[in-house]
Amino acid sequence: MPVWDDLVGQEKVSAQLAAAARDADALVTAADAAAPPPESSKMTHAWLFTGPPGSGRAEAARAFAAALQCVSPDRALGGEPGCGFCDGCHTSLIGTHADVEVVRTDLLSIGVKETRELVRRAQLSPAGGRWQVIVLEDADRLTEGAGNVLLKAVEEPAPRTVWLLCAPSLEDVLPTIRSRCRHLTLRTPSVEAVADMLVRRDGIEPDAAAAAARATQGHIGRARQLATDERARQRRAAVLKLPLRVEEIGGCLKAAQELIDTAAEEAKQVAEDVDVKETEDLKTALGAAQGGRMPRGTAGVMKELEDRQKRRRTRTQRDSLDLALIDLTGVYRDVLALQLGSRVPLANTEVRDMLERMARGTSPESTLRRIEAISACRTALDRNVAPLLAVEAMTVALRAG
Repeated sequence: MPVWDDLVGQEKVSAQLAAAARDADALVTAADAAAPPPESSKMTHAWLFTGPPGSGRAEAARAFAAALQCVSPDRALGGEPGCGFCDGCHTSLIGTHADVEVVRTDLLSIGVKETRELVRRAQLSPAGGRWQVIVLEDADRLTEGAGNVLLKAVEEPAPRTVWLLCAPSLEDVLPTIRSRCRHLTLRTPSVEAVADMLVRRDGIEPDAAAAAARATQGHIGRARQLATDERARQRRAAVLKLPLRVEEIGGCLKAAQELIDTAAEEAKQVAEDVDVKETEDLKTALGAAQGGRMPRGTAGVMKELEDRQKRRRTRTQRDSLDLALIDLTGVYRDVLALQLGSRVPLANTEVRDMLERMARGTSPESTLRRIEAISACRTALDRNVAPLLAVEAMTVALRAG
């Protein structure tokens, strides 16, 4: 199965990347044979993948990285790089290739220290592969200082180093960096394409796959989670009932508190799965005896780990809350579609009766104001407003309409 099959609903992007992979293969082959390089090439040293959440930016970058490392013997017979079966493709896709570094963060930002380490690695020659590939999945989370550190490496790359940056939009990346990258824009895949992928790749029942794809409106990651995680379905069901609970001020405040508590509980569950193992592994690495005291001089390292874990919990809670707000926006989007007589398919068909009742009882103008209130809450959370205050303000605004 070619690596491009992982790109759901991105035929144009797949064709562009396949053409670049062919040219990259020709460049390396010519260099190894001490032959002159091709006169023209679609390959370049820095790429910027943009697209809405769930469009598959990171999947596209990893597929391209695999194609760049493809060592299939079929290439010599005219085959396309990116077979998906050879050692280069397989190890790149599962994250074990020595010359493919995939960087993702579970924190709020990527700092200067981490970026300098990436830049240092980018100067190395490939250890055994055809290219040194660095996939930065969260380029939009680079701090300004980190972006300036990265700029130098993107401006003057090593001969066989390729940077693959991913971000929601061009505006999320420093202008000086994006001006030195080739841009690829992904689109939100269709509901049908996502449902087909869930059935084909994950073995989900067709009806469940279609329901998950429709509920998430083509967001690949959320659709997979919704189709496979019962707790995710329960959390979403609770969010869909929230519009019925904001008719009184007391209900507004209670609903806001429950949203915050649910997000905090999810962050706690993630932390329990990861933090204990991280802490024990670090203690072992520092030479602490089982159940004994830590060696001298290690307090600072342990404090750094605790700070990192705390920032990760904050990020996880914020992401969980944002996901709930996206689902809530979908409710009012469906209400607005009914009010305007749109033929757009509804995302939340399981609560159609509630949607129709809300559509009859309110005006399109009030529905738009409610959507704007949710958007304002998401913006406030991005600006580090206290989550409970932001969500309470939102629920009160939903009541007012």
